[in-house]
Amino acid sequence: MRIVRFEQMGRTGYGILEGEQISVLWGAPYNGGLANTTGEVVSLPEVTLLAPCEPSKIIALGLNYRDHAAEFGNTVPEEPLIFMKPSTAVIGPDEAIVYPQMSRRVDYEAELAVVLGKTARHVPENKALEYVLGYTCFNDVTARDLQRKDGQFTRAKGFDTFAAIGPWIETEIPDPDNLEVEAYLNGERKQHSNTGNMVFGVAHLISFISRIMTLLPGDVIATGTPSGIGPMRIGDVVEIRVEKIGSIRNQVEAERTA
Repeated sequence: MRIVRFEQMGRTGYGILEGEQISVLWGAPYNGGLANTTGEVVSLPEVTLLAPCEPSKIIALGLNYRDHAAEFGNTVPEEPLIFMKPSTAVIGPDEAIVYPQMSRRVDYEAELAVVLGKTARHVPENKALEYVLGYTCFNDVTARDLQRKDGQFTRAKGFDTFAAIGPWIETEIPDPDNLEVEAYLNGERKQHSNTGNMVFGVAHLISFISRIMTLLPGDVIATGTPSGIGPMRIGDVVEIRVEKIGSIRNQVEAERTA
């Protein structure tokens, strides 16, 4: 099942996408909301797809792929290395990634994202996947020069438009730890790996993070990026693809200030 969030003639809503048709939901798809359709059906070409969820927070992972850790000359962490991106960083399919004036290098990072379907706190690992609504594509956009300058991630990861999520939430993924993940820059493949190369799998991440903070419905866990990260320039088009889900495509544009 594919869950979308859309805009049409000034209204926003959630729906279930089947082919080119969207069955509109009464509300958000959490806590049983998927069963409550309005009976209205709209056509996909008639709407604009938005980021498929509105997270209160995004928990992201550093060095969670063995090949990415090697790329940076780092050993893999003994525990998940987590950081947060603000909800204001979220954009959806075909929205612009804004290149901030204070940065001289902005990178793409292809990732699998996990969308929580219900409140999770102190979740045992063997039950963790029960808290997942589904999975989507994620671009953890990063101002790499500022990350190196600051020595921590908040500024480098937190700019508006630095969390591209979409195009929808796929609920039917039997094994999230065995999916191909790719990034394409202007049509050229730059990243390619499999979530089987993650240091910590999805269930472990949910359990670990839920022992630190309460995860709310719609919250996102971005599971880390493989090797091959690199810079984007103004005008570039970046596409993140995840097997069995689809792809999200965004173009980079210059920041405009008053």
